Amino acid sequence: MPEIYHRGFFLDGPAGKLEALLWTSPLAHPPRAAVVCHPHPLFGGTMHNKVVFQTAKALHSLGIPVLRFNFRGAGLSEGAHDNGVGEQDDAGAALDYVEREFPQTPLLLAGFSFGSRVGLKVGCEDPRVSELIGVGIPTDNVLDGLDRHFLQSCGKPKLIVQGSEDEFGPLKSIEALFATMPEPKKLVVVDGADHFLKGQLDQLGAAIDSWLSARLWPTVR
Repeated sequence: MPEIYHRGFFLDGPAGKLEALLWTSPLAHPPRAAVVCHPHPLFGGTMHNKVVFQTAKALHSLGIPVLRFNFRGAGLSEGAHDNGVGEQDDAGAALDYVEREFPQTPLLLAGFSFGSRVGLKVGCEDPRVSELIGVGIPTDNVLDGLDRHFLQSCGKPKLIVQGSEDEFGPLKSIEALFATMPEPKKLVVVDGADHFLKGQLDQLGAAIDSWLSARLWPTVR
């Protein structure tokens, strides 16, 4: 795993300053630059969530710089929660920052739970994003008010990781949603895992490493 260089700072967001943390890469030309979005802030979700951390760690182990940030109203970020609407603009601001820091580098957008709903929506629509990762998609959660119809026309490479016992995204719902997504796509089900993948976060890291390594270096694996 590459050495981690932490940079904590505030980036300019559409509703004020957004608390952020960047893990830089020792590579002069990293294969990707990534943004990871956190779960629902009204239920304690922040960029320090364990699933978000594990996702960032797996990406960074491949030499990818990773930006985590707190949505508006979460942690030390300014503004107020906006039911997943304004948060899409926050994710866009995070992508803007990463693009400036790592010009000419393809971007990857990942998210967990509420963050997966926001991240997938933004990533499918933003031409700068080359790959998408959604972890613990909350298919039965109506609190954020986001629809999922955009996924039916999202042709970007997508990795979906879901616990088989996810209480907010039941496996049958995920399989039905996944069936509507165009290729390329991959669904990894972590057997016996709940929404937070408790005790099985290593399988999340392995899924990300396997899927993305095959994309970045297809002739190696």
